[in-house]
Amino acid sequence: MPEPIRIENAPLPAEGKGVRVLANGIPVAVFRVGGAFHAIDARCTHRGGPLDQGALHGTQVTCAWHGSVFDVTTGAVAHGPAEAPEHRYRARVEGSTLFLEPV
Repeated sequence: MPEPIRIENAPLPAEGKGVRVLANGIPVAVFRVGGAFHAIDARCTHRGGPLDQGALHGTQVTCAWHGSVFDVTTGAVAHGPAEAPEHRYRARVEGSTLFLEPV
């Protein structure tokens, strides 16, 4: 299993929001839903739109560019035009450190 990516003093999202962090140079969108943190690649698989800027409704984020919808807990496409799922990370926070583990 790969070693978790450690991000010191990471910006953490408010409940129902997302933020973008860089994990070893890769943009990752981190969301907080029901107090839990979830993370997926920040670039939409359709055309690269910024998912961290999308509207979050429950566990689904809508890409601001073309409206693709992804489940932030699984990375699955809930609604296109995207056809490919997002890469997912297990996310946990200890103090001010965010840990992301590729799934």
